[in-house]
Amino acid sequence: MSLEVENPSSIETTKRLERQDSLFGDAEKVSTITHHGSEGNWAQVLNLAFQSVGIIYGDVGTSPLYVYSSTFPNGIKDKDDLLGVLSLILYTLILIPMIKYVFIVLYADDNGDGGTFALYSLISRYSKIRLIPNQQVEDSMVSNYNIESPSSSLRRAQWLKEKLESSKAAKIGLFTITILGTSMVMGDGTLTPAISVLSAVTGIRQKVPSLTETQIVWISVPILFILFSVQRFGTDKVGYSFAPIISVWFVLIAGIGMYNIAAYEIGILRAFNPLHIVAYFRRNGKEAWVSLGGAILCVTGTEGMYADLGHFNIRAIQISFNAVLFPSVALCYIGQAAYLRKFPENVADTFFRSVPAPLFWPTFTVAIFSAIIASQAMLSGAFAILSKALSLGCFPRVRVVHTSKHHEGQVYIPEVNFLMGLASIIITITFRTTTEIGNAYGICVVTVFSITTHLMTIVMLLVWRKNIIYVLSFYVIFSSIEWLYLSSILSKFIQGGYLPFCFVLILMALMVTWHYVHVMKYWYEFDHIVTTDEVTTLLEKHNVRRIPGVGLLYSELVQGIPPMFLRLVQKIPSVHSVFLFMSIKHLPIPHVAPVERFLFRQVGPRENRMFRCVARYGYSDVAEESGDFTRFLAEKLKMFIENESAFAAKKPEEENSATAVLEGQTRPRQSARSVVHSEEVIEPKMSSHARNTSSYSLQTVEEEKQLIDAQMEQGVVYLMGSANVISGPKSSVLQKVVVDYVYAFLRRNLTEGHKVLSIPRDQLLKVGITYEI
Repeated sequence: MSLEVENPSSIETTKRLERQDSLFGDAEKVSTITHHGSEGNWAQVLNLAFQSVGIIYGDVGTSPLYVYSSTFPNGIKDKDDLLGVLSLILYTLILIPMIKYVFIVLYADDNGDGGTFALYSLISRYSKIRLIPNQQVEDSMVSNYNIESPSSSLRRAQWLKEKLESSKAAKIGLFTITILGTSMVMGDGTLTPAISVLSAVTGIRQKVPSLTETQIVWISVPILFILFSVQRFGTDKVGYSFAPIISVWFVLIAGIGMYNIAAYEIGILRAFNPLHIVAYFRRNGKEAWVSLGGAILCVTGTEGMYADLGHFNIRAIQISFNAVLFPSVALCYIGQAAYLRKFPENVADTFFRSVPAPLFWPTFTVAIFSAIIASQAMLSGAFAILSKALSLGCFPRVRVVHTSKHHEGQVYIPEVNFLMGLASIIITITFRTTTEIGNAYGICVVTVFSITTHLMTIVMLLVWRKNIIYVLSFYVIFSSIEWLYLSSILSKFIQGGYLPFCFVLILMALMVTWHYVHVMKYWYEFDHIVTTDEVTTLLEKHNVRRIPGVGLLYSELVQGIPPMFLRLVQKIPSVHSVFLFMSIKHLPIPHVAPVERFLFRQVGPRENRMFRCVARYGYSDVAEESGDFTRFLAEKLKMFIENESAFAAKKPEEENSATAVLEGQTRPRQSARSVVHSEEVIEPKMSSHARNTSSYSLQTVEEEKQLIDAQMEQGVVYLMGSANVISGPKSSVLQKVVVDYVYAFLRRNLTEGHKVLSIPRDQLLKVGITYEI
C-alpha cells in the first residue's frame, strides 16, 4: 500500500522508497514537449510568419468584401456616419485581435496548442474539474515538493481551485461553455464558406450586371462543392501552397485602399479620433447600436489565430499580424470609407465598386481564391478542435484522418465535412444574400470571443496568478465590448440570427448525450472493478487454459480490472500466454513523448504473465498503426521486465535504510470506495501485488523477454467490450430517452472503436456485456 507520511522531513526518504502503483496517477506525469516552431532563429520565425499569412488570416482578410454592406443594410443616411463606423472598425481591430488575442490570449497556450479546448484542458490540469477525474493524489504530491512562498495571488488561486473542485455546478458549467464554444466554431466553419464565396462571386455583377441573384447563388454552389471536396487533402497541401495568393491579396487591398484615400478624401484619416464613435451614437441612437452587428464582422476569423497556434508560434503570429494583416485591412477599410464619402449609394457592393477598372479582373480572381482559402483554413481549425473533443470523450466516435506527416494538428473528418458542406450549400441556396448570413455569422464569432474571455479570466487567476487589478481590467473591458456587440446581433435573431442556435442545439445535444453516457459507463465499470486477488482466484477456480499468443483486453479504465474480464473467462475459460489489460488514456495536454507512451504494472504472481498497461496520448497525438503499436508495446514491455528486476533487487536495501525514518509514523488507510469519492484512485490490493515481484536473475529476465518475442510471433488478439448501455428501472423519462434512444442511435450509426484504433478486423474479438446505468 502507498504510504502517506505526515512528517515533512521524511518525505524525501519515502519518495525514494515507495513507487506509486496507482496507474491513474502515474499516467498524469509527462515531460514538457516543445511545440512546433517554439525555438529557432529569425529566419525560421519569419518563414513561419509568412506561412501563417496563408493559413490563419484568410477569413479576417476577406472581411472587407461584406462589412460595409452588412453595417449599412438600409443605405447611408449621413456621410459623417462613415467616420463613426470606420473609427469603430479600426478600434475593434485594435482591441480584439491585436491587444486581446495577439498580446494576451496567445500566451495561454497548452504546450503550444490553442483554442477553447486548450484553455479547458489547461484549467483541468490545475484543478479537478473534469467529470471523469484527470488528476490524482500523486500529482499534488509531486507539486507540493516545490512549495511557493505565501502570497495573496497564491491564496486566491487556491481558493478558486477549491471552489471549482467542490462545486459540481462549476464543473458542469465549464464543460458546457467549452462545448458551446466548440459548437459555435463548427457553426463558424459552416457559415464562413457561404458568406465568403457568395461575397466574392457577387463582384462579377460589376461586369455582368444582367446576372440575377439566383444565378449568383448557382455559381457559388459548385465552388462550395469543390471547396469541401478538397478538404481531404488537408491544410498542409491546400493552405500552405496558397500563402503567396493571400499575400498578393493583402498587397492588392492595401494598394487599392491607398489609391482610394488619395483619389477621394484624405481627410477620412480623421476616423482615428475615437470621438467620432461617440458622435455616431449620438446621431443615430438605436440604429447605431443595431449596426454593431455588421461592424463586428471585421474581426471574423480572429479565433483562428489562437486555434492554429500549434502550427506556428507566438512570435511568428505577432509579426504577421502587425506587419501584414492589420496595415492591409486597415488601409482597405479606410479607402472604402473614402470612396463611400463620394458615392454613398454604392454601399451594397462597396469593395468591387471601389476597385480601379484596370485591377478589377485580377482582384476578382484573387478574391475568389482568397475566399476559398479563408474557408479551408476555418474548416481545418474546426476539425482540429473537434478532434480534441473526441479525445476527451466529448464527441461520438468518428474517423479522424491526419492529413500531414509534419503537423499533427492538421486533420480531416469525412463525416463531419460532408454534413458541414451540405449545410453550407443549403444555407447559400436558402438565404441567397450575405446580410442574413452575416447576422448568423456574427453571433458565432462574438460568442466564441466571450467564452474565450471567461476561460482566460480563470486561467489568469488559477494558472498565471496575475494581480487582481490586471485580471479585472481584462475581464471588464473585453466582456463589456463583447456583450455590447452580442446584444446588437441578437436583435437580428429573426433575420438569420436564429441559425447558429439551431447548430448549437443539435451539436450540444449530441455532445452532452455522448459525454453523459461516457461518464456514467466509466463510473459503472469503476464501481464493478475486479481486484487482482479476484483475478488470481478466478484463474485457479475455472482451471483456465493458457493459449499461445498475446491478448490485449481494451478498457477505458486505467486502474483496476474491467468487469468484462469475468464474462470472458466464464464463457471461454482460456487466456493468452501473455495477457495485457490495455487502456488508451488521453491526457489533457497536446502531446506525450513516445518514450513516455506506456506504463506497465504486473498483475498477480509473475508466473501469470499478466500486465496492466496504460497507453498515454495527448489530444493532438496520432495513434500508431496496429503493427507499429504492437512492436513498440513489446519493446517497452521487455524494458519494464528489466526495470522490475532492478527495482526488486534494490528495494530491500532502501527499506532497511528507511526503517528508522518510518518507525512510528502514522499510516492512514482509506477504503477503496472512499478513495473513489475523493478522486484519489489508489487500489490497496493492486499495490500489495506490486511488491509480490520476486528478485529476478539475469537468466530469468532473458527467458521472460524471449517468451514475449515468441508469443508475439504467435499472434496478437485484440479483445474489446461491446457494451450495450441501457437505462435503469429507476431512470427518469429524460434519461431513458437519452440513453435508450439518442445514445443507442449514435452508437449504431457512427464509427466503431476498433476502426478508430486501427485494429485489423481479423485480429479482433468482441466481448458482449450490458451495463445498466
